[in-house]
Amino acid sequence: MTEISTQQGIVLTDAAAQKIKALLEQEGRDDLALRVAVQPGGCSGLIYQLFFDERSLDGDVVADFDGVSVVTDRMSAPYLGGATVDFVDTIEKQGFTIDNPNATGSCACGDSFS
Repeated sequence: MTEISTQQGIVLTDAAAQKIKALLEQEGRDDLALRVAVQPGGCSGLIYQLFFDERSLDGDVVADFDGVSVVTDRMSAPYLGGATVDFVDTIEKQGFTIDNPNATGSCACGDSFS
């Protein structure tokens, strides 16, 4: 697995970048970025949000990975520095995963962290 790193903090693997490109091509949109954010909630305090966004917010941290823009709002950026977004496609699991060294604890569902 080859990773592309960035000074802004978030790392997007090649597999994730390829999947995002494929999804954007299916949608026929080239004006969307992948927004990665954290929101209050979940049993451990914070939950991840990944979604396509056409908005540009004041203070956004933007990184480019092989033509895929990844955007993080200024409030979420400190929680996501060094986090790796990957896409897995195995017999047990398919989808995006986030490996976040800033998460000090997580819940059993794996969707929230503190």
